[in-house]
Amino acid sequence: MEIIQYDVFTLTVNKGNPVGIITDGDKYDDELMQKIAYKAGYNECCFICKSDVADYKLRYFTPGHETPLCGHATIGTMKFIVDGLNANSDLDFKIETRAGLLDIHYSYDTDELLMEQANATFTPFEGDKEQLLNAIGLEIEDLDTRYPIVYGSTGAWTTLIPIKTLDSFQKMKPNNDLFPAILKQMPRASIHPFTLECYDQKSDMHGRHFSSCYSGTIEDSVTGTASGVMSAYYLKYIKGSDEVDLMIEQGNEINKEGYVHGYAFRNNDEIEVKISGTAVKSKVFKIALTSD
Repeated sequence: MEIIQYDVFTLTVNKGNPVGIITDGDKYDDELMQKIAYKAGYNECCFICKSDVADYKLRYFTPGHETPLCGHATIGTMKFIVDGLNANSDLDFKIETRAGLLDIHYSYDTDELLMEQANATFTPFEGDKEQLLNAIGLEIEDLDTRYPIVYGSTGAWTTLIPIKTLDSFQKMKPNNDLFPAILKQMPRASIHPFTLECYDQKSDMHGRHFSSCYSGTIEDSVTGTASGVMSAYYLKYIKGSDEVDLMIEQGNEINKEGYVHGYAFRNNDEIEVKISGTAVKSKVFKIALTSD
């Protein structure tokens, strides 16, 4: 079977975050989708399926499990679809995901896709902060105590940890197997440290993303869903305004740098979130589906 790779949040092949795209998702049951994702080895594979309620249904699988929403996989897959349409104008899509029905807008002028995410939800982290920092190779002194540690979601749960300085990000060494015992409230959550110091002057936030131990991966290079919830975090806990428009950088420490544009808006008691970015086709390859 054929898998198409797009590198997301970059226009440079082998930078950003790769996604493996499978165009004929309806051919495979859940067990086979999981097997394909494991054999392909991407942080996420995206299966394009038919939908009765939207233009496309997208399903996302890490090597270890299905996840309801993945930002970079959505951007990469929709860029593949747009490229196949030979678009010469703006386009709008609705996609069905396990996080709900979401709107996607393609801007022809910028060659970017704008992705709606689920409204942001936050839950305070009530565990041991020192253990949490130690699990990613840091000390409690690295924590930026001006802001809270929280679980956040715009479709997938991650643990947001404010860090004082950019230098700490070079020291990070995650021990993903320790995460569930520390994240007692949400043992399947990932961990996403961030700082307001950045490598690039145009950036507002810098982050790294360490996977849940159940996902079968260690680190996600440039994360769309986590960047969306970071934008909501910035609005709620840092700026305290009604809307923010941010540039978020990630992947620098592992030579996979990329950029995500994050937007968050207050709508009464809800925080609505969107992200945008682009992607580039990297390669096409085949894997054999065997009985083992």
